[in-house]
Amino acid sequence: MVHDYASEAVHAGCCRYFTKVSHNPVRWDYSEQVYEPLRVTDTGDGVLYEFETELTAVIMAQIKDAEAVGRMQTMTIFCGESREEALDTKHCYYSFQPDPESGKTPRCALRFAFVPGFTSSELSLQAIHQYVDIPVRARFCCDDELVNRIWSVAEWTFRLCSGIFFIDGVKRDKWIWSGDAYQSLFVNRYLMADADISRRTLLALRGNDPMVTHINTIVDYSLFWILGVKEHLDTFADTAFVRFIYPKMCSLMEFCETQLDEHGFLTGRDGDWIFTDWADFDKEGALCAEQMLYLACWKAMADTAAVLNEDSKRFMKRYEELKQKIQEFYWDESKGAFIDSFASGKRHVTRHASIFAILFDIADERQKCAIVKHVLNNPDIPAITTPYFKFYELDALCMMGYRKEVLHQMKEYWGGMLKQGAVTFWEAYDPEESEETQYDMYGDRFGKSLCHAWSASPVYILSKYFAGFQVTDPENGTYQWKPYREAFGYLDAVLPAGEKNIHLHWDADTEAAEVLE
Repeated sequence: MVHDYASEAVHAGCCRYFTKVSHNPVRWDYSEQVYEPLRVTDTGDGVLYEFETELTAVIMAQIKDAEAVGRMQTMTIFCGESREEALDTKHCYYSFQPDPESGKTPRCALRFAFVPGFTSSELSLQAIHQYVDIPVRARFCCDDELVNRIWSVAEWTFRLCSGIFFIDGVKRDKWIWSGDAYQSLFVNRYLMADADISRRTLLALRGNDPMVTHINTIVDYSLFWILGVKEHLDTFADTAFVRFIYPKMCSLMEFCETQLDEHGFLTGRDGDWIFTDWADFDKEGALCAEQMLYLACWKAMADTAAVLNEDSKRFMKRYEELKQKIQEFYWDESKGAFIDSFASGKRHVTRHASIFAILFDIADERQKCAIVKHVLNNPDIPAITTPYFKFYELDALCMMGYRKEVLHQMKEYWGGMLKQGAVTFWEAYDPEESEETQYDMYGDRFGKSLCHAWSASPVYILSKYFAGFQVTDPENGTYQWKPYREAFGYLDAVLPAGEKNIHLHWDADTEAAEVLE
């Protein structure tokens, strides 16, 4: 049982990681794996250690030369996701003086470690990778080696960001952001199909009633939480959990209804963050992309209520009313797109609202075709530069039947990061950036996260649209398999369906799916 000293105790639930009275839920015992450096380089003013990939690790330093023991007290280890970051002792995110007794540092994200004032003959380092052991149930192999690499790196990226909760990135912020977590639910469906981490993340994000601020202080992240609960329900048919959390879905929507303008559009309050993406929106008045998400939430509420045998009519009424207003105020027939905002009179168009209109079935078929022509395939509309919204754009294009084009974009975009030396996928990627500035973000020399959960979406795109695999009944492990054979000469994959793992294979002569024992 658990309580916050202000309300009655409720059932805390159960977890396979805590099975004894002696287990303290404040302390998480990580699994560990020791990594030796892949490469050790003396730089003249110190020694640089490179590991084979990015890790979340404790560094353990051991003095090899007895004459160097006295300098252990002044040793500083600089850790970096990139070589440049580790060597930049002024700007790198993490630096530690190891414990003089154990030689260990705190846990952090790193691929490189630099120790000034020592040589490789005096000092050795090991990285003790610490992680939550959530089994990966999927695999993917085709005759396109670049696609195989993209899957592999996306998988490792996601595994690093999947621990006690779905976090955004392992260097920065190591935080549960609702928008990042929402996309993680889709990748989890196809990679690990682990319901526990999904529950833990959704519970931690929502917190307790009454709501006094938006989740992560971001209006759209409150909305993504509602949609995330619906995605969890669709993935796991977990009605017991959703019934438990359903009152908090209702109270969140009630909270949002206190923040509507005269037209019934969601605007938030002074100080609330309207994010959507790192892009130049016309944010005067109510932003269209926010209304798309708000509308999708009313539909999610109606669908969830129906599953739980609750009243869904009131939610559908709000859905129909808002959908009509969105069409009236935001659709621009001459532009073949939804505009950002009507308040300024600028009629500005970005990709985001129109993408949501496809994904959440807000646009009709004629509008969807116009959006593909005038927005998604229009080079004059500013391109999306974050893997975060690239996920939604590729999803929308796949839904519209443009899988060949999506595969090309995936290989160009995620393959572009691989060409830059990525071993995990980044928070943002712009191929036009120079090598000198590619790690910059937020005005910080190494502010960009080089291992970000929202960039693991190729796992979802490849599984759903190219392997062509969708679970229709998670309780019984029922699925549909409609492979897109034009993409590859052969495919050999395993994907989860409920408690079952399904082996999928095709080549020039065969096509088969079987349940693995």
